[in-house]
Amino acid sequence: MDFLSTPLLVTVILGSVGLAIPIIDSLRKERGAGNKLYCGISVGAIILIIGIIIIRILSGEPIPTIEFGKGMLADDMFGAFFAISLLIVSIMVTASSWNYMKNKTNPAAYYSLILLSSIGMILIAYSTDLVMLLVAWELMSIPTYALAAFSKRDPISNEAAIKYFLFGALSSAILVVAIGLVYGVTGTTNIGQAIISMINVQQDLVPITILALALFIAGFGFKMGLVPFHMWLPDAYEGAPTPIGALLAAGTKKAGFAAAIRVIVLAVFVLHLDWSMTLAIIAVFTMTLGNLGALVQKSVPRILAYSSIAQAGYIMIGLALAPYSDQALGGSLFHIINHAVMKSAAFIAVAAVAITLASYSIEKYRGLAKKMPLTAIALSISLLALAGVPPLNGFWSKLVLFNSAIVTGPEVWWGPYLAIAGVLNSALSLGYYAWIMRKMYMEDSPETSRVKEPRAISAVLIFAMIFMVGFGIWHAPILEFATNSVPNLSQLVSVLPSVPLK
Repeated sequence: MDFLSTPLLVTVILGSVGLAIPIIDSLRKERGAGNKLYCGISVGAIILIIGIIIIRILSGEPIPTIEFGKGMLADDMFGAFFAISLLIVSIMVTASSWNYMKNKTNPAAYYSLILLSSIGMILIAYSTDLVMLLVAWELMSIPTYALAAFSKRDPISNEAAIKYFLFGALSSAILVVAIGLVYGVTGTTNIGQAIISMINVQQDLVPITILALALFIAGFGFKMGLVPFHMWLPDAYEGAPTPIGALLAAGTKKAGFAAAIRVIVLAVFVLHLDWSMTLAIIAVFTMTLGNLGALVQKSVPRILAYSSIAQAGYIMIGLALAPYSDQALGGSLFHIINHAVMKSAAFIAVAAVAITLASYSIEKYRGLAKKMPLTAIALSISLLALAGVPPLNGFWSKLVLFNSAIVTGPEVWWGPYLAIAGVLNSALSLGYYAWIMRKMYMEDSPETSRVKEPRAISAVLIFAMIFMVGFGIWHAPILEFATNSVPNLSQLVSVLPSVPLK
């Protein structure tokens, strides 16, 4: 890999800017007045990286869909897709933080941590080596521990950060054990080479191989918010600063799926392990418990947190059906980029309400359409998109996922039932989404006067609405991008053995 490869450019540019912001802050004479400057620098750096990746894709130079070479990072379409999805979340979170961080201390550290975490998320997407994956995992996670506790005088934030840290540390420990088992069995940490070695592993080592894959599911499952690894998630999302809740729900969660697809889905397919029904059961439990948990919440961030758990269940449908359907993984990637915008918009709209009305309670949303009309309509559109209401973008990605479950062959007899579970859960989610919208549009508040909506957050919400409505009406470009980024598992199996083993 040369120095101008995308992963290295991302690391150099975002890393340099992320480290430079605290240095600039230490050299400034005016303390506490750099929020606007640091926000602008961070947004500019992220836009530059997005531009570099888009130019790389549109340059006409052949880019492999997914690659497993000798190096630790691969400059492929799969990584580029996740990089753009994750950077969209980062730029929405960073831009909206301009309003959130006004009159708050340590803005330099705040924006620096967001950029450093973004590097980790992107490197996970490009990683082809388990050690590199672990390093990127920690680079993504450690800054978010600090960001979750950024409201250090808030006991709820501190409690949430401690829970998040403990479960995050447990997740990392599980991954370390899994990587150690893979290295012990195969003698390599390169993902492609390790999978090849597992094909001809000695019979007495097969249980260790299966245990390693199960540990990978558990380790990645904590970050993805899968049941039963979701316990920490509602508290962390509620206690963290609301824009950081968007980063966790729409960013780090997607990085977990990128890692899972590179490691688990490929390994299960190559090793001919019949784990599809197991993954499907996890998907059904995740979407069902997520939606049922959201129905009984009174705090809007907690509702969105449980909704995020349910959305992970929908994405898992594609991973479960990957060995049997060509469009299943494409549907998962399609829903991943849609969910990145939908969930970010919802959390950022909640941040606008928290800044203006100083509350997360759903009772404060009474009459919000009169007090904050732009925020109310943006939140409503994002909730309807998350529910899969046409013609918004979330409808099309769910349609692809559910259709992939229906059209599977007779060997996957449970596929239609998985689709039915997804449809029923989407209908169930309308219960709490409609509850929020009812509060905003159909109930009156004692205070009906219009309030000033945060400008930066309003700009982010306008972008999100254009994305959700625009790519709902014309979804073909995003679907094509997702489809072109999906590894063709059958072809990949024939290519993997050509990778020289160490």
